[in-house]
Amino acid sequence: MKRARPGRWALRDRRWPALRLKALRRDGFRCVQCGARGRLEVHHREPVRDRPDLAFTLENLASLCASCHAVETAREQGRVVSPERRAWAAAVRELANTKRTQ
Repeated sequence: MKRARPGRWALRDRRWPALRLKALRRDGFRCVQCGARGRLEVHHREPVRDRPDLAFTLENLASLCASCHAVETAREQGRVVSPERRAWAAAVRELANTKRTQ
């Protein structure tokens, strides 16, 4: 049986879509860690499971690409992402950005 993510309730709240858009606009629709565009996710810097009071605080949000978000989530859960995987993700991201600019 698959367990629900602890902060899932915040993403179902009616306030979430507007707040998510504010965070994306504030960050210029770019990943705040690597600058990538495209599919962005909005990350809670302080996890909702630990700080539910900050679930809808704009200052607690950061726009991240899927790769950077995966790294942050792994770090929060105590998992380490291998340097090889990071290098692979960076190469794929660079290739994607190169194709868009051509």
